[in-house]
Amino acid sequence: MSQFFPAQPGYRQLRERLLMAATAIGATLSKYAHPLRGPFGEALFTDVAWLGPADARKVLVALSGTHGVEGYYGSDCQSRWLESLKDRALPEDVAVLMIHLINPWGTAWMRRVNEDNLDQNRNYLNFDKPLPDNSAYDDVHPIYACQQLQGPLRDRADALFAAAIANKGWSGLMSVVEAGQYRFADWLFYGGSEPSWSNRTLRSIVKQHLSDVDVAACFDLHTGAGDYGHPMLMSIVESAYPALKDAKALFGPWLFTLITGAHQISETGVAATSTGYTSQMLLDALPGVHLMPFVIECGTYAGEIVHGHLRDDHWLHLHGDPLDETGRRIKQGLLEQFYPTDPDWQEVVWVRTRQIWEKALLALPQINR
Repeated sequence: MSQFFPAQPGYRQLRERLLMAATAIGATLSKYAHPLRGPFGEALFTDVAWLGPADARKVLVALSGTHGVEGYYGSDCQSRWLESLKDRALPEDVAVLMIHLINPWGTAWMRRVNEDNLDQNRNYLNFDKPLPDNSAYDDVHPIYACQQLQGPLRDRADALFAAAIANKGWSGLMSVVEAGQYRFADWLFYGGSEPSWSNRTLRSIVKQHLSDVDVAACFDLHTGAGDYGHPMLMSIVESAYPALKDAKALFGPWLFTLITGAHQISETGVAATSTGYTSQMLLDALPGVHLMPFVIECGTYAGEIVHGHLRDDHWLHLHGDPLDETGRRIKQGLLEQFYPTDPDWQEVVWVRTRQIWEKALLALPQINR
C-alpha cells in the first residue's frame, strides 16, 4: 500500500494494476521513463497500452494524471475498464489507447502540479510566441507567497484572500488566479517557460499512435471542479472544431462546450480564462484527424475548500517536508479533495465514466471524417 497512507493505494500500486489489466487482455505496452524519482526512490513512468488492431482507423483514448493527484481517479477507471474488456471483442477497426499517468511525478508525490511546480493544463503552448499576460495576478501574489502554514503571516495572507474575494467575488478572483501565470515558478498555477517533460512525452505518444488514424475520441480525466460526485462531460477548446457536431450528436445535452479566452467566465469551476489546455494541443497536433477532445471532470468539494488545500500543499513543497507528520497530514487532505475516500463517490464516478466510454466505443464505427 501507499507509504504516505496505509489505507490508500500509491503510485506503484496504481501502475502495477494498470499493467496487469493491460497484459491480461493482450494489450501492447510501451513506457516512458521520467527522469526523476518518487518520494520513496521509486522509478516513475508514463505507460501506454494499445488494445485492438495495430492499423485501426478509429481510436478511443483515455488520458489520466494531467494533474498528478487527480490520476488516482483516472487510473482506477482505466484499470477497471481494461479489466471489463477481457474476453470482449472491440468494434471492427476500432482500438483503445490508454495513456496512464502523463504526469507520474505529480501522482507519486500527490501534487496537482509537476516536478517544476507547473500546471500541465497551462503548459501546452507555443513557447516561440509571446506568452499570455496575466499581470492582474501580481495583486494577489502576497496571498500565495506566505512562508507560514500557521501564524501571523498566514493570518495576514488569509485576510488579503478574504478581501480579494469581497472585492472580486469568488469566480472573479479565480478567473485571475487560475488563468495561469508565466513569470514566477514558485507561484500557484505556473504555466512554465518551456514545454515540460509531460508535454513533450504526450506529443510523442500522440504522434506515434494517432497521427495516421481517421477518427479519435480522447477523454482527459480530471477531478475537483463541480458538484460533489457529478462527472461533467466537457469539451474545453479555444474555438469550435470540425468534429464538434459529431461530439454533440453523440452525447447531446450531456456535453458542455467551454470556449476559453481572456475574458471568459465559467460557473463550472473549470477556469475559462486559461490557455494551454490539453484538448486544444491535441487539436493543433492532429490536424488530419477527425478528433473529438473531451474532458471528464468529477466534482468533489467546494472550490474554496479545495483551494485552501492547494495553498497548504504549495507551502509544503516550498517550506516544509512532505514526509514529516505535517506533510503527511497535508497530503492526506489534498488527496481527499481530488479522490474522496467515500466509496459511493468512487463508484458513481466510475459508473458514469464507464457509461461515457461505452457509448463512445459503440458509436465510433459510425463516425467518419
